[in-house]
Amino acid sequence: MKKSTENPADLSARIAGEIRDAIVSGRLIVDERLPSEAELASQFDVSRPTVREALKRLAAQSLIRTQRGATGGAFVNRLRFEDAYGQQITTSTLLLSMNEVSFDVACEARFTMERACAPLAAERRGPEHLARMRAEIERQQQPDLSDEAFCASDVAFHRALVDAAGNPVLSYQLAGAVEGMLPLMNMITFTARSRENILRLHGEIAEALERRDSGAVIEALSALEHYTLQLGQQVIVARTARQG
Repeated sequence: MKKSTENPADLSARIAGEIRDAIVSGRLIVDERLPSEAELASQFDVSRPTVREALKRLAAQSLIRTQRGATGGAFVNRLRFEDAYGQQITTSTLLLSMNEVSFDVACEARFTMERACAPLAAERRGPEHLARMRAEIERQQQPDLSDEAFCASDVAFHRALVDAAGNPVLSYQLAGAVEGMLPLMNMITFTARSRENILRLHGEIAEALERRDSGAVIEALSALEHYTLQLGQQVIVARTARQG
């Protein structure tokens, strides 16, 4: 398999992709040692720096880890959901910002997924989840809280709701919705929003969760979605009027 005429960056990406496919398919198992850089360079007919770059790509995705010493090398990692959160958030943010997804579509997707967590969150929430949500509500009440800090607190509040569902797959899927979509929505709507309205709805969500009332959680999330859509429409209308 001769690849020496290809761009080194393309080569490293392709090699990383082939190794990633081997990990995903189970041909390379957790804790298995990968061939050495020299062996991989010979296998793919490329230079060692190209192999090294491919391994860096895999390490950045937490698919492999490297160890030094006589028994060192590159080993297949056991990927945890928490390790993949960052990549999920980055990918979701890029998709939303670069592919012209409308505000309404992003809003619908985010709240539909978040409402799906409500029954599980109401059933499984613990005192630590309620404490986190109450702490964020208290933070959001601070009159001198900056818009950036309010946005971060908003994300943390909804992250606690998602985590209360106690399902790692849902938490992973919603990492992009909450920590990718929500900051972008806040960037668009922060000039028009009323913190009081958001605080009121956050309070309703926390109180309903404390009562384990999933229906009330869903109702409050739907009201928050409706308010967020209104804010987005107001901002878009105002922006169009300025441009006109």
